[in-house]
Amino acid sequence: MNRRSLKNPLLLFITALVWGVAFVAQKDGMAYVGPFTFNCIRSFIGALTLLAALPLLDRIRSREHTFEKGSRRDILIGGAACGVVLFVAANLQQYGIALQDAATNVGKAGFITACYCALVPVAGLFIGKKSPLLVWVGAAVAVVGFFFLCLMDGVMAGQGLGLGTSDLLLMLCAVGFTVHILVIDHFSPLADGVRISCVQFFVCGLLGLPCMFLFETPVLADILDCAMPILYGGVMSSGVAYTLQIVAQKGVHPAVASLILSLESVVSVLAGYVLQPGSRLTGWEILGCALVFAAVVMVQLAPQGERERAKK
Repeated sequence: MNRRSLKNPLLLFITALVWGVAFVAQKDGMAYVGPFTFNCIRSFIGALTLLAALPLLDRIRSREHTFEKGSRRDILIGGAACGVVLFVAANLQQYGIALQDAATNVGKAGFITACYCALVPVAGLFIGKKSPLLVWVGAAVAVVGFFFLCLMDGVMAGQGLGLGTSDLLLMLCAVGFTVHILVIDHFSPLADGVRISCVQFFVCGLLGLPCMFLFETPVLADILDCAMPILYGGVMSSGVAYTLQIVAQKGVHPAVASLILSLESVVSVLAGYVLQPGSRLTGWEILGCALVFAAVVMVQLAPQGERERAKK
């Protein structure tokens, strides 16, 4: 595997790191504002961050002499499609996190969300995106790893899987992010990913604006108290990470991309351990981390020719 072929997987891994820490920020934010308020504001912050950085990014990328903006039509349609799907998925996730018990490890939300790594290969079959066998094996190993990582301790304690309203919302969120990955896979080769991402966040923010006032009561003082989680969610998780996802998915099979991105669940547990007082890693969680990393390495070892045939 040469350096060029490692670039996009590395960017996807950075995306997973940013998203994993964002679970802590999202949970902390729920102590101050509602889910629609949190996502609406962070979406606009993400869009404005990209808009401000666009001239500099264009100059940097133009030096490669391969940079193409794409047509305005593809940018607007792609950004709008991604924005609508992201609005649904992100708010399902935020409500799922908000309904979790305060003592629940934030990594559980990371596990359920990251189940898209198993859903993407299945969904891809319906649109002609066949996945190599090694990717299917990797997805299965990752699901087992996620189970050990976030649910096994509850099972061993006789609490079962504990699937409540929060978990069901997060499962629907995983379906939403599955669709989001496939939509990005369709539009990312057609137009500039940064511009698509910028439109995506404006659309997501605009959809959330009426919901924020209809279903919640945003208070400026609460928003200011929640400044750090919202800024992290807006600048890093939205502006930086979602753009890296769109840019890096170009040329990467969607099932492979979903497995790398699913590392966010591992990072969410580690971030909860470091940033949330009282958190700890059990033996089952450590085993889960090891299995998920093994799954990602496995899909990266899939022969390049096999991946190309799978795309066709």
